[in-house]
Amino acid sequence: MTAPSLDYSFVFTLVFAAALVLGLLTRFYLASRQIRHVAQHSSHVPDAFISTISLSSHQKAADYTITKARFGLLEMAFGAAVLLCWTLLGGIDALNQAISHSALASYGSLVPQLALLAAFAVIGGVLDLPFTLYSTFRIEERFGFNKMTFKLWFADLLKGALVGVVIGLPIVALILWLMGSAGRLWWLWAWATWMAFNLLILVLYPTVIAPLFNKFKPLDDENLKSRVTALMQRCGFAAKGLYVMDGSKRSAHANAYFTGFGAAKRVVFYDTLLKQLSPREVDAVLAHELGHFKHKHIIKRIAGMFAMSLVGFALLGWLSSQVWFYLGLGVRPNITGANDALALLLFMLVVPLFSFFVSPLFAQFSRKHEFEADAYAASQTDGADLSSALLKLYQDNASTLTPDPVFVKFYYSHPPASERLARMLPLRTEPSPENAA
Repeated sequence: MTAPSLDYSFVFTLVFAAALVLGLLTRFYLASRQIRHVAQHSSHVPDAFISTISLSSHQKAADYTITKARFGLLEMAFGAAVLLCWTLLGGIDALNQAISHSALASYGSLVPQLALLAAFAVIGGVLDLPFTLYSTFRIEERFGFNKMTFKLWFADLLKGALVGVVIGLPIVALILWLMGSAGRLWWLWAWATWMAFNLLILVLYPTVIAPLFNKFKPLDDENLKSRVTALMQRCGFAAKGLYVMDGSKRSAHANAYFTGFGAAKRVVFYDTLLKQLSPREVDAVLAHELGHFKHKHIIKRIAGMFAMSLVGFALLGWLSSQVWFYLGLGVRPNITGANDALALLLFMLVVPLFSFFVSPLFAQFSRKHEFEADAYAASQTDGADLSSALLKLYQDNASTLTPDPVFVKFYYSHPPASERLARMLPLRTEPSPENAA
């Protein structure tokens, strides 16, 4: 570790504080714009949707959006305060010192480091609980979306914690071991390990993890099954199975998705989706998802994740040896013990502050991919079916039709309804014989 530099640590403290304040102000500004814009347009349905969306549905979506945005303001302020307490106000330093001087320190270097990360995760989870509970049992309940009982919510919490321990603890332990044992290029080995772990999760998730939380049964609607199978064959796509998930057990929100990787890919429909859409509309939604595969969006995203994580691990490899990195965040590095867990923890706290300012770029790429997938769906099914399906999903999920344009550019990974449906108008075609109902 390089010699400490009070000048560098002070400068880094200023940079960190500036990023925290600027990020918080930007988020507040964007949320305020969204609240104001949605409220101003809540009294009438946009002209393009007058014949398809009722005023009551439009106003429900506006109220839902505004309620979530206002609650988000409170979450952002609390999150910033907690981050400040963890760093400059000495929270992580105090936690690290307590563990370093406890009996855990006698179990070598790995155990106290894992204890530090575990303690941080538990405390952070407890601090987030009131917001999670209020969001689920007040906001989602108020608008008719929550279907969970407290018992089910608590069971999910315990299962999630158990999965985190069984799967997360070993990979974190391995990365910490590499940080301390693999030499100067430990970050390269850690990156390779992390990527292999992510690919493994893609394979295991549909058959091992997801069934812990939801029930999946094979699609038994023979008419819909034959339509979906024909569509996938037409698109040159193969999946291991077609499944229906009991999403209605937890929420009224509807969705469909592909999961898995390679031969383990499967198509999953929420039961709420199948209740809301016609067979032709289900075809169109599925064709949209197939469009992501056809345009290799999934591969591009995985490649992007590989590249960004490589840069991240390389940066962590450098920062972990800089004393000013720790001191600048209000943490005294261990003199005799390992600092790998400290470096990993501080890095995970700091990176989101700076990556926030480039998030509009990633959101733009995501919206571009959605437009491409829509175009592909319109070429394989009737674009009118996709339009009607999207309208139903926007309405059933209470998605606002009038988001603030600046908020959209910064946050929206999917295009707003007005832009998306306008792009699809020239793509509408007469249904082909195999798509006819």
